Amino acid sequence: MFASYSTTCRRLHGLAEVVLAGPRYVAGGSMRLRADHDGITTWDDPPIRLSRGRLERDDARVEVAGRTFAEAAAAVVEHALDLGNSALRLFAPDLEPVLWPEHFDIAITRADVNYGVSPGDGHPYAYVGPHGARRGSFWNAPFGAARPVTEFADAEALAGFFREGARQADR
Repeated sequence: MFASYSTTCRRLHGLAEVVLAGPRYVAGGSMRLRADHDGITTWDDPPIRLSRGRLERDDARVEVAGRTFAEAAAAVVEHALDLGNSALRLFAPDLEPVLWPEHFDIAITRADVNYGVSPGDGHPYAYVGPHGARRGSFWNAPFGAARPVTEFADAEALAGFFREGARQADR
């Protein structure tokens, strides 16, 4: 049975506000979204899209139809952790990524540098955290370098961030 028009509007509004716009706002961005022929999108490049009952970004898709907002957000976190696991294995195939329950991030340590993906407080992010302080434009966080997971099209792109972090940490 199909949901009523008003129920559908409330659900779309909730997903747009809580799952798409909310994390961007918490991260210091704007809540602005776009509407186009394919659905609702963020302003990110590439954008995150809510279309036809699923969240999409490049080739990543998370079905949201029939899920609560919390369930949809959980699916996004699971995707981020899976992406992190795949990227870490590409970056350092000799090391076993660990999901640390106290921080709920998946990470490895190599040559006194931590590499990982965290679900974050507002949005999933990838990080490179050297054990000692580093200087330079690459290092944009108090603990090292962090980038939103949405910046990476796939595991290979994320592994590239880890490789660049290793190069920068060696300087």
